[in-house]
Amino acid sequence: MIEPRFLVDADACPVRDEVLRVAGRLCLETIFISNGSRPIRPPGGRTRIVIVTDGADKADDWIADEATPTDICLTADIPLAARCLAKGAFALNFRGHPWTENNIGSAMAGRAVSQHLREMGMGGGPPAMAGADKSRFLNALDAMATAAIRRARG
Repeated sequence: MIEPRFLVDADACPVRDEVLRVAGRLCLETIFISNGSRPIRPPGGRTRIVIVTDGADKADDWIADEATPTDICLTADIPLAARCLAKGAFALNFRGHPWTENNIGSAMAGRAVSQHLREMGMGGGPPAMAGADKSRFLNALDAMATAAIRRARG
């Protein structure tokens, strides 16, 4: 049986503590993948830190290459979520929104529109994380981890 893992796009991850809490409770391996631009303290337990070489999207490439159908990819990067879904993995953003085959196409289109608006000097980034976002993330992560464990057990 291939055990589920959390593959975390770590450079901009605002929910590291929440991920580790769920991983510890469920005894799941967690891999934080980073390009090294932000320091990550080694948390211990069943946790690894992977530092990839510098370069755009190298951490994304590592995550997408490594993802399996029992893994849960945690990212705010919509194209990375799409790549993980294409490999059969689960995908969740840091606000607790699950990415699925049914919603990733719309998300990609919305991302393209937002990027265009930013290039024209309009729009901005997402709002700051709120307590409700972290709570929603924890609930969604727990549900997705349970689904991944069921998938792994066949």
